[in-house]
Amino acid sequence: MAQGARDRVSGAGEVPDGGTPAAARTPAAGGGPQEGPAAGRRAVEATWRIESARIVGALARYTGDLALAEDVASEALAEALVSWPRDGVPRDPTAWLLATGRRRAIDAFRRRAGRDVRYAAFARDLGEGGAHAGAAHSGGDHPDLLWDPDRIDDDKLALIFTACHPVLSKEARVALTLRVVGGLTSEEIARAFLVPTPTIQARITRAKKALGAARVPFEVPPAAERAVRLGSVLNVLYVIFTEGSSASAGGDWMRTDLAREAIRLARVLSRLVPQEPEAASLLALLELTAARFPARTGPDGEAILLADQDRRRWDTAAIRRGRAALARAVAAGRGLGPYGLQAAIAEQHDVAASVEDTDWARIVRLYEALGRVAPSPVVDLNRAVAVSMASGPGPALEIVDALAAAGALAGSYLLPSVRGELLSRLGRVDEARRELELAAQRCGNERERAVLESKAAALGEPSG
Repeated sequence: MAQGARDRVSGAGEVPDGGTPAAARTPAAGGGPQEGPAAGRRAVEATWRIESARIVGALARYTGDLALAEDVASEALAEALVSWPRDGVPRDPTAWLLATGRRRAIDAFRRRAGRDVRYAAFARDLGEGGAHAGAAHSGGDHPDLLWDPDRIDDDKLALIFTACHPVLSKEARVALTLRVVGGLTSEEIARAFLVPTPTIQARITRAKKALGAARVPFEVPPAAERAVRLGSVLNVLYVIFTEGSSASAGGDWMRTDLAREAIRLARVLSRLVPQEPEAASLLALLELTAARFPARTGPDGEAILLADQDRRRWDTAAIRRGRAALARAVAAGRGLGPYGLQAAIAEQHDVAASVEDTDWARIVRLYEALGRVAPSPVVDLNRAVAVSMASGPGPALEIVDALAAAGALAGSYLLPSVRGELLSRLGRVDEARRELELAAQRCGNERERAVLESKAAALGEPSG
């Protein structure tokens, strides 16, 4: 979403199958009997969080089966949770997981069809993982070893396009991509879409079965098919970035690793489809929003809202990149779409010297245009924030009350958080406190909840 409502004025020895010799492992940190295993488990968790999409993507490329790739990757993860705390962390944890997953894939094909041609091809390719995990190098630079992060056939990008195949519903495409590429849990995805967790789990399961039944190839689609699938891909990257820029749950205000990954993929996508202005617009939006990341948290990770940020800490290089991407979108001459309009709003924030110097009237007009192009209650709520800055809290409260009367954003913390702010500015302190307390109760992010609780407490005890 745009930032108005939330930024909110995330010894040598035997080698076990798939494993690494003890000499090639890093002893677990610490000397105590409990600390070593704990360090091994932390290493598994960290590696999986950072590299899961790359691992699943590579395995999907090798197997041609996304469901099988995720299954064998999960088996490799389970083996690591046993092996690493016991034997130590491999010198290249990602390669260990990849090699183990590939061996599990070979086992699966062996069970399915015996030693057929496909199995033999897999066995010949084992040099990639083995070279890193302790096996002898076969010599030469195997092409699979060249992990160029921005190559056009990037496994992660191919993974997104596969997950966004037209055979799937839009909701299934987004949920599946967030799961296998973004690394989000079903619970996190459910919160992002305000639906029950079992609904998301069912979507993901059905999506993987549908891809398998349709024999969807694991690849970046040819140019003739990209336009059909581009909109869903852009939406997926947008939602991933939103979760990273303002985490829906947990103890971190932001998950910058997730946001940075969305930016990297947006850059690759923009180069892949340079003629598509909305791809450039999305990249502009992400860059312009991420430019404020350095000032959005304090020394202890506490949330710092827009009005309190030290703008000297903003990333001016990211602002320049974002404005250049937005200029490319404008130059296409087709008018700005949803991402372009949000990028233009983010640009207004980034170029202003302060909250007071921001061109709020222009931001209101941009939100009005956005509401016509992509109407949603969240857009209207963000427009209300801008109206409050341009024209005062009274007119803004009318917009918010209309949303509440229509039952929009029911159960979300966003509406009561904005309504509480407006009521406070209007001097309706008791009502404001109740709204902010309700928002805090509904907020899943600990850091943001603390901000809301602090605002409610600052209004004092209830009167009477």
